[in-house]
Amino acid sequence: MPGNFNTQSLTKRFEKLMSKVESHFNKDGGSSNNNLAPPNATNTYYTPHSTQGYPAANYPYAAPPGQPAIDPGSGQYQYQQAPPPQGHYYGAPPQEHYYGAPPPPPQAEVAENQPPPIPPRPDGFDDQADGLLARSNSSRADVDVFNVALSTDAPPAVFKKVDSHPVNRLGITKSGPIGTNKFHANFFLGDQKSPVYTQPYSITWSGGKYAPVTSWGMAVSHIDANQRVFGDNDTSTGAARFFFNPVGIQSLIMSSTDLGNDTALTTDAIGPHSIMVRLRSSASAAPSISFPIVQGMGFFTGLYTGAKPVLKSAVTFRSVTRIAKSPKTSVAKWKVVLNDGKIWWVYAYCTAGSQLNFKTVSNSHIEATAGFTGVLQVAKDPGNAEAVYDKAAGVYVSSATLSGSVTGTTGKYTFSFETHGHPSGQPLGFVLPHHAETWDSATQAAATKVQLQTTVKGIATAVAARKWTFVEKMLPTNMEFAPWVQGVGSKTALSDAAIAKIREAAAEEVKQNVRNQAVLESMYYSGKALAKFALMSYVTQKMLGDDELTGVVLPKLKGAFDVFFNNSQPYPLYYESAWGGLVSSASYVTGNDGLDFGNSYYNDHHFHYGHFVLAAAIIGSLDPTWLTDARKNWVHALIRDYANPSSADPYFPQWRIYDWYHGHGWAAGLFASNDGKNQESSSEDMMSVYALRMWGVVTHNKALRDRSTLQLKVLARSIQHYYLYTSSNTVQPSNFIGNRAAGIIFENKIDHTTFFGSNIEYVNGIHMIPLLASTPLARSLDFVQTEWTQLFDNGRADEVDATSLDGGASLTWYLAYTAASATTIAQQTTVPADKEYGIGPPEALEAQFCFV
Repeated sequence: MPGNFNTQSLTKRFEKLMSKVESHFNKDGGSSNNNLAPPNATNTYYTPHSTQGYPAANYPYAAPPGQPAIDPGSGQYQYQQAPPPQGHYYGAPPQEHYYGAPPPPPQAEVAENQPPPIPPRPDGFDDQADGLLARSNSSRADVDVFNVALSTDAPPAVFKKVDSHPVNRLGITKSGPIGTNKFHANFFLGDQKSPVYTQPYSITWSGGKYAPVTSWGMAVSHIDANQRVFGDNDTSTGAARFFFNPVGIQSLIMSSTDLGNDTALTTDAIGPHSIMVRLRSSASAAPSISFPIVQGMGFFTGLYTGAKPVLKSAVTFRSVTRIAKSPKTSVAKWKVVLNDGKIWWVYAYCTAGSQLNFKTVSNSHIEATAGFTGVLQVAKDPGNAEAVYDKAAGVYVSSATLSGSVTGTTGKYTFSFETHGHPSGQPLGFVLPHHAETWDSATQAAATKVQLQTTVKGIATAVAARKWTFVEKMLPTNMEFAPWVQGVGSKTALSDAAIAKIREAAAEEVKQNVRNQAVLESMYYSGKALAKFALMSYVTQKMLGDDELTGVVLPKLKGAFDVFFNNSQPYPLYYESAWGGLVSSASYVTGNDGLDFGNSYYNDHHFHYGHFVLAAAIIGSLDPTWLTDARKNWVHALIRDYANPSSADPYFPQWRIYDWYHGHGWAAGLFASNDGKNQESSSEDMMSVYALRMWGVVTHNKALRDRSTLQLKVLARSIQHYYLYTSSNTVQPSNFIGNRAAGIIFENKIDHTTFFGSNIEYVNGIHMIPLLASTPLARSLDFVQTEWTQLFDNGRADEVDATSLDGGASLTWYLAYTAASATTIAQQTTVPADKEYGIGPPEALEAQFCFV
């Protein structure tokens, strides 16, 4: 345990904190701290980095300053100057910003050099809340909890319907709602030429854009670990500030002779995990090539119906060899060695007419001698893949369907693949590290020895199977609103001394003007405030048992919530049918795509709406009569926007936010980015899923409850691999895990920063808040102690102003959470709980004293 953090010092710190409660409030009951009142929503948006100034064609050239030049053929692709994290963040105008000093804070978001507020969250469900948890905890075996529509009705009429959006559906031939935050969005955003990351490959439409080889075909790339570019090391931790994978390396480009300047890219068959991309010689022409793009796909596949195939390489060919022996009937095979020494295998499965033959045009260009009908596939060989690829050649996947069930405390989920092509063999796909920890026996048996590096998710393993199944055990089925620990459960009981101190804080905080804090121009800050007062109400009613305090705050909370229920907030929500979703009207009214963090463009919807769902769940648990059908339908509309599980819902796409392949959500919406989608706060991701679970509990929706409980466990596992790093983490680069928390994860890079600054408490703190019952599921004791010892011990926590709370947090909740959590955790540790206040080991108080 950290030497400076014993129970005696905690007690003194607790008393010091409580002594400041009175000075924490104004005479009118509002906060005296600017951070409690969210900044004007029109100034809450900031774009820290952009690399629009880095043309991809310039990437594989010179070495960084001070390093020797490296031959492009060596595979060690370096940059003239390592660019900062790429991508168009939340719609800001392009700007170059090299990594170094932290970016300036947003206007009007900082008062007297204080950091902007960091988003917090609410808590679980109480075992005394009308027995809802007990009555809804039965789960029948093998009942599919996926694809059960929450509703198929039109969204409530209170949401104005509009049929247009500022971002057009570029090249999309499919009608109906479209996933806006999915891995494939770059195919219909911007100029359609930013990479799409299927893992372990990235796919890019060349579109005549990239030098030195000009093509209008589709390029595939794969980056090995030794090709990554790392930022400078932090002086305090020694860890690299960021790392990314070079973009613009077109290892192989699949095209046809008829594609040129008029080539058009269209998409259809768009699902959560797949998309069909078609290249046409002109907008009105039939497809020359169709590309089934699926997450984890083992081959990059092109489907030809008579066009003459072309293969190019920006790396250039060292050799192209036709293999005399066919791996299976009607399949031809080539070994391609590029000038970086990498080996790629090319397979052609002929389904009609003559087999494919290539002729050499140049050292970067080969093309067919005649038209071809069939399946053309390429895959990179890490050194042991030839036999595995031979067996799977000619087989491809076009889509994936998700199913799953929960039985007791065990859940499972399955990807089932729609398979086409050669009648012999199984489709090949790559699973990620968090998958490999939980695969069932059949999936494990289908795993091969073939592994490839992914961009930011460690080593992927190839599996030859038509379906993958993963099993999660020890689901948090007893998680409620109260502080919770795995293996112990929830705790609402507090010592008399703790109750007295918490009541003292609550007596002041319930006087605050709820409407002034909650009815804002920002759905995000409004939701945070509603969740704050909901958790406060929970504490006063369920943990303090104080009807008088609850009677003061709960009616004000209900009144503020009803402003949004009636859609009468400053920027009401629209239901827009162009993409299919609920969006803030802010950008429609002002023309500013960055207002409210880009909500109108589908940024951060789970962060925004999750707070509302959580607040509604708590209110409904405290007053079941409040849960009218109209209010339920209103909440359901928000859930359907960010977490609709069913393709049967005609108004919202499936799984807008959560990515079941990656095991976490993506926050970025309708903005093209060279680094793909991103997410800044893993803890807000947890909040949004936890809110779904608790709404399912309170409303007795077993499918929603079970699905979200399983989702929580998968998310926690994913976070522990990819976002939060103990010293034993082997997934992320060893010279990066010293940061302990990711910062912002993109599909192609990780940047240890935030959108509002690079202070360590910002970067690591954004992965803590809000503190909820679900928090310990992802933040293990081992991790918390490691993070505390390395980054926040030795007096640094003492430098934080204990009276400075985030606008979405209350002293009432944090004190109750701290007191209850610490004594609960103490049951699993050798550190004794403090007898007077019920305060236990330092891990439980880390966030309270450092970040609130």
